Amino acid sequence: MTEALVQIHNVVKHYTRGKQRVEVLHGITLDIPKGDFVALMGPSGSGKTTLLNLIGGLDQPTAGEILVDGKRIDKLSSAELARWRAGHVGFVFQFYNLLPVLTAERNVELPLLLTRMSSAERIKRANVALEIVGLKDRARHKPKQLSGGQQQRVAIARALVSDPTLLVCDEPTGDLDRKTADEILTLLQRLNREYQKTIVMVTHDPKAAEYAKRTVHLDKGTLVADAAH
Repeated sequence: MTEALVQIHNVVKHYTRGKQRVEVLHGITLDIPKGDFVALMGPSGSGKTTLLNLIGGLDQPTAGEILVDGKRIDKLSSAELARWRAGHVGFVFQFYNLLPVLTAERNVELPLLLTRMSSAERIKRANVALEIVGLKDRARHKPKQLSGGQQQRVAIARALVSDPTLLVCDEPTGDLDRKTADEILTLLQRLNREYQKTIVMVTHDPKAAEYAKRTVHLDKGTLVADAAH
């Protein structure tokens, strides 16, 4: 049995809007082994993005425990959590979140500015990441000179550049046509198989979920099914 990289124990999450309490997650328990590729699916409002944000340390649970690589991230302060994310999590979003004034190389380099790495080492690492996603020849191009699929590859390179423990993807193909989406999903699959990256991906697209090793379904804040592919 592969060791669990992410351990979620009885996690509850609710928000307060005015006088109303909105229950989002109800007692979620889930283990994600090292090297897994999990698709989180469910209808809108099912809590899948909330769960993803908790796994990635962008938010904290109301109750319950979250361990990533043996560390209780639910116990960290905001500053500790920011430092932890920088070293351990690569984020890929639906709308790329690239800075339009920077080249692909500089966009990829951004997470490394938080480290003590030299400029030369940062550029070297950025170019290695761009080579992995097949875009080394586009290093000097700005986002507006790239297609949507190429921009998402740059975003994936940026997520990879710090060699994170975990890749967290929120609808990474939601803004792409089918052919381009399949290319991005094939890339994620390769990162999982060849580079042993553990990936958690939120998607509403059953075809995208097929690229994962298994699918976890949420409905109204509760896990309802877990299917291996």
